[in-house]
Amino acid sequence: MPVSGDIAVFAPRDGYDLSSLPKERCVIVTGFKPDYDRLNAAGYTCETELTREVAASIICVPRAKALAQAYVAQAVEKTTGPILIDGAKTDGIEALYKACRKRADVSAALSKAHGKLFHFTASSGFDDWRPKDHQPIEGGFVTAPGIFSADSVDPASRLLADTLPAKLGAHIADLGAGWGYLSARLLERSDVQALHLIEAEHAALSCAQTNISDSRARFHWADASTWAAESPLDSVVMNPPFHTSRTPEPVIGQSFIRAAARLLHHKGQLFLVANRHLPYERSLEQSFSEVAEFGADTRFKLLKAARPRPGARVSAG
Repeated sequence: MPVSGDIAVFAPRDGYDLSSLPKERCVIVTGFKPDYDRLNAAGYTCETELTREVAASIICVPRAKALAQAYVAQAVEKTTGPILIDGAKTDGIEALYKACRKRADVSAALSKAHGKLFHFTASSGFDDWRPKDHQPIEGGFVTAPGIFSADSVDPASRLLADTLPAKLGAHIADLGAGWGYLSARLLERSDVQALHLIEAEHAALSCAQTNISDSRARFHWADASTWAAESPLDSVVMNPPFHTSRTPEPVIGQSFIRAAARLLHHKGQLFLVANRHLPYERSLEQSFSEVAEFGADTRFKLLKAARPRPGARVSAG
């Protein structure tokens, strides 16, 4: 690594070891709010996009191919020295290595366990990997590489939007709102007075702000499991994420359920859609007095929960 100058680290997730790098020289590039807040609190400089010239870059390869390519293109544009790419075979590091070798003088790869690391120096040759700010999809919506359901409307969200009851109340939150499809459908209702979109991925929330111009929408770049409303809500809707890796992790959805119980007033309602195999019913029963399935198809189930248990509710604010 260069002995001076900033070092950009793209998308290090929780548990990634940064201890060998000089903290005062690191610039963490991440749009994921929990990681941004955690690393900022630890004393790192954090940005959602690399805006400065750096002496070196380290890219932690994400699962989405288009997002990995976008990180590489951004690093090439801003890095004067080496670019190191570190990733797992299950996240496509082999394909990325082969693609980079066609565009730059790439080092031999260091392989260990299920990972691979290689490096190169380049100032051009990757411009076509840098995506446009937003990409259009069906329905006039825009998305961005690497966010959930970037190529089309998610069928689970569509099913939930099509099946929700007529009356949801005036004050609603969409936890894990993504690029805004479910919220856009909710805002078709004239009785909604305020709709809070809570989304941890900065790029997804940026798309939602483009997709939704309704003045009743409130946009929050935040971790849905910890976000606090100014006052109790009438309803919460959600299609909670259940992946940070390739292994399903229902604990994420379970944390969203607990958050919903905390955010709702004593007669409030939660509506969620989930893959049929995900075990959310027990978490719902622990946080709510009434739980029922209100729809389904061959892949997804729609669950309704009402009346948060007193122990699940805390003061909002």
